[in-house]
Amino acid sequence: MAGNPAFRNSPAFTENSQRAAQAIPGGQQAPYGQAPYGQQAGYGQQAPYGQAPYGQPQQPGVPTPEQLNQQFNAPAAGPVETERLTYDSVIMKTLLTLGVTAAGFVVTLAMLWLTGTSMPFFVLTYGGALVGFVLALVNIFKKEPSPALILGYAAAQGLFLGGFSGMLEFGMGLNGIIFQALLATACVIGVTLVGYAFRIFRTSPKLNKIFFIVIIGYGVFSLVNFGMMLFGATPDLAFGMRSAPSPLFGIPWGVLLGGLAVLLGAYSLVMDFEGIEMGVKRGVHKKYGWSAAFGLTMTIIWLYVEILRIIAIVRGNN
Repeated sequence: MAGNPAFRNSPAFTENSQRAAQAIPGGQQAPYGQAPYGQQAGYGQQAPYGQAPYGQPQQPGVPTPEQLNQQFNAPAAGPVETERLTYDSVIMKTLLTLGVTAAGFVVTLAMLWLTGTSMPFFVLTYGGALVGFVLALVNIFKKEPSPALILGYAAAQGLFLGGFSGMLEFGMGLNGIIFQALLATACVIGVTLVGYAFRIFRTSPKLNKIFFIVIIGYGVFSLVNFGMMLFGATPDLAFGMRSAPSPLFGIPWGVLLGGLAVLLGAYSLVMDFEGIEMGVKRGVHKKYGWSAAFGLTMTIIWLYVEILRIIAIVRGNN
């Protein structure tokens, strides 16, 4: 069960076999451990007329020597030739999407550096947040992936992230916070990827249920906190209730909840990796590599924002 809506709503990564068949070239799902290219030549088929060896009737399902020779000499049908999804395709599309995000990030940072907190800077930052949110919804519910819309989402989110990060780095005087957040995000991604590669990190139905319950609760808290900040209910707290001290040794709620959010993000990454592995094994069309890139980018951006906010709250309180 995929947690990321980009994976959950895509036919390529769903657990529904009927929907998954729509994403596979030819419309048939290959069983795990078998070649996804259809039936092997000669097996389970009637021998051609007039080719019975040694004057004996050819038994159905038994290949002739000529068929065996053709089968062994035929070139292997690779993923590229059959338009199948590969891990390399997902990696390249994800790197491109993150590269576009980084470009948008640099644009708003440069504008902040050159013009300060000017009107164009705020237009790019908050406009990027709004456009990114809208494009995220469009891409999530779109049946087929659109590279243009996915890259547009990445660019818009980059504009927002650059502006938000710049205001913390330069506006609040938290020097080095961008580098710290980027490094911490890279560490979380790296540890999760290595753990998944060595079969250390895996999901389970029970953990998935807990994940969904916790993430819904966290989402409700985030919406309530945003509403309180929007209407001025927490004027002395930079991050709303997140900046308020908790009963646990006075640690700000934002640090405790942020740590929980990072764990949720890491678990979401594991679910993303499982979805990609499922899509590759099924032999879905390579165009769904864009859906995977979009889903991974969403998770990585979420992790970065949560880590950035944790560092800002800790350093701001100090």
